[in-house]
Amino acid sequence: MDPKPSPSSSPPSPSSSPFDMVSGALASYLPRSGAAGAEHARRPASADGEGDGRESDRQESEGRESEGRESNREESDREESDGREQILGAVNLDRELRITRCNLDAAPFAGVSAPVGSAFTDLLPPGDVPTVTQRLRRVLDTREAHVARVQRLRRDDGTELVVSMSILPAASPQEGLTVSLIAMAKRLHLYASATAIGTSLDVGETAQSLAQSLLAWGDVAAVDLDYAVWTGEAVTEQAHERIRLRRAALAPDRAWPEGYLTPGDNLPREASGLLAGAVMRDDVPQAIVIPDRGTIERALEDPQLVRALVPGERPVSVACIPLVVEGPHGTPGPIVLGVTEVWRRPEHPFRDGELLDLQELVAKTARHVDLARQHQREHAQVLALQRRLLPRAGSDTIEVASVYQPTTPDSAGVGGDWVNSFPLPGDRTALVVGDVVGHGLGAAAAMGQLSMEARALLSAGLGPGEVLARLDETVTLLDDTDAGLAAGYSALGSTCCIAVYDPVDHRVVLSNAGHLPPVLVRPDGSAKTIATQPHPALGAEFVVREPFEVHQFAAPPGSLLVLYTDGLVEDPAASIDDGIGRLTDVVREVHPWDDLQQAARRVVARLAPQGRLRDDVTLLLARMAGRRGRDTAAWRLPAREDTAARARALAAPLLRQWQLGGPARDSVLLVLSELVTNAVRFGTGPVTVRLVSAGDRLSCEVGDTGSGRPRLRRGELLDDGGRGLHVVHKLTTRWGVRWTDTGKAVWAELEV
Repeated sequence: MDPKPSPSSSPPSPSSSPFDMVSGALASYLPRSGAAGAEHARRPASADGEGDGRESDRQESEGRESEGRESNREESDREESDGREQILGAVNLDRELRITRCNLDAAPFAGVSAPVGSAFTDLLPPGDVPTVTQRLRRVLDTREAHVARVQRLRRDDGTELVVSMSILPAASPQEGLTVSLIAMAKRLHLYASATAIGTSLDVGETAQSLAQSLLAWGDVAAVDLDYAVWTGEAVTEQAHERIRLRRAALAPDRAWPEGYLTPGDNLPREASGLLAGAVMRDDVPQAIVIPDRGTIERALEDPQLVRALVPGERPVSVACIPLVVEGPHGTPGPIVLGVTEVWRRPEHPFRDGELLDLQELVAKTARHVDLARQHQREHAQVLALQRRLLPRAGSDTIEVASVYQPTTPDSAGVGGDWVNSFPLPGDRTALVVGDVVGHGLGAAAAMGQLSMEARALLSAGLGPGEVLARLDETVTLLDDTDAGLAAGYSALGSTCCIAVYDPVDHRVVLSNAGHLPPVLVRPDGSAKTIATQPHPALGAEFVVREPFEVHQFAAPPGSLLVLYTDGLVEDPAASIDDGIGRLTDVVREVHPWDDLQQAARRVVARLAPQGRLRDDVTLLLARMAGRRGRDTAAWRLPAREDTAARARALAAPLLRQWQLGGPARDSVLLVLSELVTNAVRFGTGPVTVRLVSAGDRLSCEVGDTGSGRPRLRRGELLDDGGRGLHVVHKLTTRWGVRWTDTGKAVWAELEV
């Protein structure tokens, strides 16, 4: 038994609230007999005899893909005598949310069954039931209306109807709720489509979104664009007979007759001229309607053109609407980017109101297509930048190969996946892989910035963990109001993994920020993932801040290190661990003698075949060769006054063994002496010395436990000291400082 109504839930008076007045008005709109609602569930939406006609139409169109589109088209034809489409429906619910009365007689609700006694939630898609149920019960409990939310209703044929739904307390509290449903029909679809179409800067995606939206007005929709739009060139006025059109989009997605033009096909020159000429009447682009197949065939003349342009053999009519933008400053008249065609059966002619809606939608889309065209060239440049970041070649100590495969290779839309490898001082090599959130210009810009910053910091001597800490700060700055959110892009959640390979020690130092773990294949063919302590992605300020773990592991000559992004291993039907396991199995098959670039392509082809990509794919294979023992030397010396002399004594016979000539040998010994002297004077012991011979280049590195950074300074004529670094600077091709776990190492490279 319901509780006694409170004063606030007493029957409303006309002045109690606007919602009470609306609810009372809707109560008079609903039939008083429950039979009416039950009858509505069984009878056609129109009682004027159109039901039989609709049934025969369905029989005639047996085999068509979507009866939902048929009902959408027919609902627009059922208008009242005053020419305005009826769009209001109402449903009364009891306190158990079951239908007690309903009035869904308006044409847009055709196919929506609402029998008395059934649950209102039966009208909803399953995913919307919890949310809508919560809203209904809240209005029951609080008697506060829930007004004008966009909602989907299910038709009997499985299609959906978009409505504006308001939930009001019933005029009589004991009756529960009154739900008003306003079918916005084409206007709501028009608004939603125009909003959704502009979300991509890809020409193909924008055209396909338009084609899908145009299906609300017909059975088949096609979008043909000027060829210059695809290349990013400026579209200029040209003679109709010289215009080039390419089919950009076609909907719905189904098997088409042989010879019919599908996306990617170039229209025959005659077809391009006919379409362009048809919409350019009196040099003004206009929408035209060809009402029947006979007229279409007479206009095309050639049966081959008919097969190319007309979708099928049945009677059809077509509306052609040009995609038009204003020309640039100084260009006379508008510019036609292409033509859209909407095909449907001739027994449902295009009305003036529909043509106006079509022109409005196409006009809004034309602006988005032109924006996509303008960005096409920029995107191509970004893609070139991304490919340029890929490693070009390795060295005599490491061989690298990489593959970057966008989700849609012919598209301008690129993501933020990147890999890079580059030499570091001291004969080391950096291997970096990252995945910036999102796609498009924002992701590409963030990718380029992070990639270049990582290279600069690693080259400046910072370790992998320190570099990730700096990149973490950079991502946070990219996401501030001015740089990130105002541009509509956030880089938070980007991942990165950095590995530094030392060919002398045959070891790798690695640090990871939320990226998938690398895979190491040893020379004996065994493989394992290099798992580090979990760390969140870059810019994750909402978690407890922890330092980035630095992990070291052995990589003997012949080892293969595999870096990749998630697009290579993700599969909706399997866990990410299974994907990494498949990758591990595949890379174990890479033979030490295989061409590494070909092996990288084989790995990608097996794990992420073209045409089934869900995300961009990036792969880096690095085969470690190492440096031969006879080409390196390392000593550990105490920090004493005679340490420099001791270092020269140890190095001299080794340099003779490496067959260094007199001047080159003297330069190496002088540089070594100056570096060791500075390590003893300004640092603390012990002092480490490492020499590496690499063909015509020799690397000298001296380490200590001091924290000061050597700097060149302008010396005075009478200064007693401070000239050591000037000597090093003059005799070497480059020198610098690398920070270590115990202090620093000053390195220098010489041409020998």
